[in-house]
Amino acid sequence: MVAEPTTFGIEEEFVFLDPETMKPVDVAAGAFATLSARPAWAPITHREFLASQVEHASTVFTSSEAALASLVGFRHELAEEARRLGVVVASVGAPPDAHGFPTVTDLPRYLRIVDEMGGVIADHQIQGLHVHVGVVDHDAGVRALNVTRNWLPLFSALTGNSPIWRGHDTGFDSWRNVSQRRWTTTGCPPVFRDGADYDRRLERLIGIGGMQDQAIIMWNARLSSHVPTIEVRVADAQLEAWSSVLLTVLFRALVSCVLDDSLGRSASVLPTPDAAPDPELLNASLMHSAHSGLSREVLDPVLIELRPAAETLDRCIRVLQPALEATGDLALAREGVARLLRDGTGAARQRAAFTANGMVGLRDLYGATFAASP
Repeated sequence: MVAEPTTFGIEEEFVFLDPETMKPVDVAAGAFATLSARPAWAPITHREFLASQVEHASTVFTSSEAALASLVGFRHELAEEARRLGVVVASVGAPPDAHGFPTVTDLPRYLRIVDEMGGVIADHQIQGLHVHVGVVDHDAGVRALNVTRNWLPLFSALTGNSPIWRGHDTGFDSWRNVSQRRWTTTGCPPVFRDGADYDRRLERLIGIGGMQDQAIIMWNARLSSHVPTIEVRVADAQLEAWSSVLLTVLFRALVSCVLDDSLGRSASVLPTPDAAPDPELLNASLMHSAHSGLSREVLDPVLIELRPAAETLDRCIRVLQPALEATGDLALAREGVARLLRDGTGAARQRAAFTANGMVGLRDLYGATFAASP
């Protein structure tokens, strides 16, 4: 019997920019009002932390094709709204130029975060891609989380898309991931015994270091506090929808390999016991990926050693193949990885555009890619 496909959801965050300066513009309230008035988008369009941002939190999917069509459709609507407002909308990990303290959306929870975190907020002008994969309960979620932590450096390398910050090339593919290291909980999550251990340890964090609730847990992967999912949060917002879906199918396949015994290959996504990484190795590897992306070696999540990016990706596709075949996503995964290796990540493409033509180059890149067809 073939198992039912695992469900998933995708959250994408977008930023509105001035077309001349590429600085954030506080027009998200108007865009939200327009989109939330349309029945198709009202349930999945959300205000975000900053007044220059809007979020698309998708419906629940089982099909990557349906997810891609929905993400592209929303981006088309958002591009039209940006044109109406006279601004540029971008799906990037950080705006290329952002000086001063940002305008925070006037909601009580967000204002409390500003009170707690103070100056940290000045640099928290970032957009992420968050992928949720369904799990039956917290025990299953912890099993998947304890394996996912080994894969976070690779997922980060695939999705870096914030090389330009305050008008300068940072030298990093993901400045967003560097910026997030200032928060109370950050980087790779610890290993948990089971769901009860996870819940107990998170509860003890509440009220300490600005942790007003579980939604402020900033680990690069976590269990959702309100839906039965495991969530990976290491990715920058992506230039195009297809790369958001690529991460999604890889992550879903990983979770399936851990939790679905019918696939018969769950052990292959794990390193051998003597190679199991210590937390300091994983967090150093996250910084390594934030810096170099796919341009150099990355931490192989099974071998737990630095290996060439193309070699590591090839091995990981083979490891995940049973789950990718079960959902019909093997070709999509192979083609998406080949496309990244050939054309570059979002960071590589942004850096090339900025080097060639500064902010104008970035504006043209965002316009050409934001609402591109799959």
